[in-house]
Formats: sequence, C-alpha cells, structure tokens
Amino acid sequence: MDQATMMRSLARITHEIIEKNEDADSLCILGIKNRGTIIARILTENLKKFGETTVPCGEIDTTMYRDDFSPEEKRRKATESYVPFDITGKTIVIVDDVLYTGRTVRAAIEAVFALGRPRAVRFAVLVDRGHREIPIRPDYIGKNIPTSRQEKIAVVMDGAEEECGVFIVSADEKEERG
Repeated sequence: MDQATMMRSLARITHEIIEKNEDADSLCILGIKNRGTIIARILTENLKKFGETTVPCGEIDTTMYRDDFSPEEKRRKATESYVPFDITGKTIVIVDDVLYTGRTVRAAIEAVFALGRPRAVRFAVLVDRGHREIPIRPDYIGKNIPTSRQEKIAVVMDGAEEECGVFIVSADEKEERG
C-alpha cells in the first residue's frame, strides 16, 4: 500500500465507524502504542471532518498485559498509557496497525477493562495479515494482506522515511526499517 492507498483505507474505515456508531457522543478511540496511536489520531481527525463530530482519543500501552513478555521485559519496555477520559459506558474502538497472532489486541482489551467497564469494545486495524493464535476478528479492516510466517509487515507512517506505506518484508528488512 502506498501512502494514498493507506489514507483511502483509513477514510473508508472512518465512514464504517460513522455508519455503525450512530451515537457519536459515546464513542472513544484508543490507539495501541506506537503506530496504532498514529492511526487513531488520523481516524479521529477523519471523524471530525467526515462525521462533523469530536471523538476523544487516547493511547494505551499493552506491555504489562502481554503474555509473551517476561516480567523483566515488561518492566523494561512499559510506557505510560494516556487515556484522558472515562471509558465507562462508552463504545471503545481499539486501533492498531497490523493484526497478526491477536496477542497484542488481547492485551489491549485487558488494558481497557483495567480502566473501566465500556459498553462495547470494537477493533480497527490497518492490515490483517492472518496467522491468528487467539480468536480475534477486527470490526474494521483497511486491507487483508496474506503473508507467510517468514514475512513481516512494515507500516511506515511517521514521515521521517522517504516512503510512507505498507510493505511486505523479510525479517532482516523489518529490523532495518524499525
């Protein structure tokens, strides 16, 4: 996906969110750090532009809720979440860049419930690459990109790189791109 295709996918996801959530006053967006946060901000801006509504946006760190990190890794990698609103009784849309095994979004759901009791939790993802280990299905998908387990998906969005977009890369290339 090049940058234009990526932005069209995010615009489509925004319209789907608007269509499926008539009560925008109860809607909140939470991006999973790091690229999920960038995508969440884009969706929030799109909601303002297309839906003429202001939706609160925050970010969550899933590190402490991961089942695949050791306690030492959790302490070393954890950062703060930023959720400047009460989620109780709200419809929360968790946002991430790539859905792979489902472990990150499972951890995000736990993080959300540690903050309160939402009315509903939805999940939006830019790329679904398959290979689920946990029964997670996104409500909003930018693009399905089937991959092998040896391939990785690199989402480049921060503007520092020359090319913004979504790329299938080898594990070695993924390390180089960051």
